[in-house]
Amino acid sequence: MNALSQTRFATRLNSFASGAHLAWPGQSGKPSVVQMAERAARVQGLTDLDLNYPDHVNDNPAELSRMLGNLGLQINGFAMRYYTNPDFKLGAFTHPEEAVRREAIDLTKKGIDAAREAGANLMTIWLGQDGFDYAFQADYARMWQHEIDGIREVCQHDPDCLISIEYKPNEPRSYSLLPDAATTLLAIKEVGAENLGVTLDFAHVLYADEQPALAASLIARHSRVLGVHLNDGYAKRDDGLMVGAVHTLQTVELLRQIRRDGYDGAIYFDTFPDLTGLDPVRECEVNIKTVQRMLRVVDRLEQDDRLSSAIDRQDAVSTQAIVQELMLGADH
Repeated sequence: MNALSQTRFATRLNSFASGAHLAWPGQSGKPSVVQMAERAARVQGLTDLDLNYPDHVNDNPAELSRMLGNLGLQINGFAMRYYTNPDFKLGAFTHPEEAVRREAIDLTKKGIDAAREAGANLMTIWLGQDGFDYAFQADYARMWQHEIDGIREVCQHDPDCLISIEYKPNEPRSYSLLPDAATTLLAIKEVGAENLGVTLDFAHVLYADEQPALAASLIARHSRVLGVHLNDGYAKRDDGLMVGAVHTLQTVELLRQIRRDGYDGAIYFDTFPDLTGLDPVRECEVNIKTVQRMLRVVDRLEQDDRLSSAIDRQDAVSTQAIVQELMLGADH
């Protein structure tokens, strides 16, 4: 991510079902993957899509990739969804029954194979079902071991495919087994797979009560950031608001941190325009423009020796003055 022209922007395909009655008047039922992709292709500056597996993927992933290519879009990666079996509500890799755990692991392997057929080498796993809701519900040591074993097995399935854990404090379970950066890093250390890393979702990080740039720095120190999901919220839940809507400075600081740590993957927008019927094309375009402006601010910050000097002194008054000046303009 050394220049704006090289920055790839990806987004959530389901966002483009927002306002379906306006985009496809008279159509009953949900829009198809092709329809949502065609709508996404109208976004100026969008380069990539992430696809949910198995929701968005048919029996011919290579053909799906060609279809998106004809629209001018690439596949950034796949993201696993564990909805096919109702038993997954009690856990995917951590379900108490071995047969259900095996089904979840095998489904993930199929997803990895499909991603590779589509020409992608990134699989994001969000294990929101793996957790608990009550005291005395779980044998924590056994549940943790099942999680480690499951992650290790899917990592070993295709060592050339990157596997990225997207952590989240809770939802749908009351307590997620991998709720924050530190716990996720402990799991990664135990798994010991070179193709394993972390996806930082900005809203998840906020309501894990973490500072996004600090989380990114720790992950870069002990593992690597394989995905960045930008959005915003009020740190109470996964709001999925537009980028910079609430935590502008923290977003800029995160972009500065991942650049310094060498992140070169796509910036992915995990926002929810469909919750309130926003125009998803316009919403995504504004997100792209916002990040582009923020990256220009990062450029100015990196070129200003005053900031690095003030940070070295932990001089909060000076750092705030410098950042606000470079973002909002100097006094005249």
